[in-house]
Amino acid sequence: MLMSVSTKIAIQLNCKLGGSAWAVEIPVKNLMVIGYDSYHDSSKKGLSVGAVCCSFNNTLTKYYSRVKFQVSNQEMGDGLRANIVAAIRHYHKVNNQMPDRIFVYRDGIGVGDLNNIMNLELPEVKKSFAEVGPNFSPRLTFIVVNKRICTRLFEKQGPNVRNPTPGTVADQVITRPEFYDFFLVSQSVRQGTVSPTQYNVILDDSGLRPDHIQRLTYKLTHLYYNWPGTIRVPAPCLYAHKLAFLTGQSLHQPPNERLADTLFFL
Repeated sequence: MLMSVSTKIAIQLNCKLGGSAWAVEIPVKNLMVIGYDSYHDSSKKGLSVGAVCCSFNNTLTKYYSRVKFQVSNQEMGDGLRANIVAAIRHYHKVNNQMPDRIFVYRDGIGVGDLNNIMNLELPEVKKSFAEVGPNFSPRLTFIVVNKRICTRLFEKQGPNVRNPTPGTVADQVITRPEFYDFFLVSQSVRQGTVSPTQYNVILDDSGLRPDHIQRLTYKLTHLYYNWPGTIRVPAPCLYAHKLAFLTGQSLHQPPNERLADTLFFL
């Protein structure tokens, strides 16, 4: 018991000081992954916090984070563009090159809000590229992550059924014909029914095959350092949620920018 607690404390210290506890193989190079989420400030009525966490190394284990306050009930943050511009410039500072591909995972949005994402947030992301430089045009993939669904998946085993194994993907038959979407089971549970996560790909210029995007998404569920196993969403999404929650619930102001390249909020 003591050893387990000590190990978890050591992992937290390592990550908060800028280290990486573990990694998985990421074949795609020069890739930036962005997680974006928002949380309503508990002390200031009418305000919410938008947080982004952006990777800046090839193993997608180090993240640059920024937050901006925005008008409540407005999921699209006015500061989204500024945050992404700052993250891309930090990526260039560390790697001496710009990212070739950028994946954005947007959490906390339902299917009914997809039009707002396409009309408000997606243009802001594209404008951030133009603000970085006139010749900067990375391949963009924008994915909306939806955990609050009623869909359940089962795997047939003889006359019985069981929970699907982690990594199971459903991308046909039960998906909606008007969307480019898929369901991913990334966790295993000991009791009850496992809940899949739905991913809606509203833009994909990456040039990658759908199964490559699905594998990358599954690998990202292994990279959350507060838990030794897999989680329901890609790690950047949960990091962004943790940062937005900490800022809106406790800090009520943007964190010091000197902490931006560490997982201080873990």
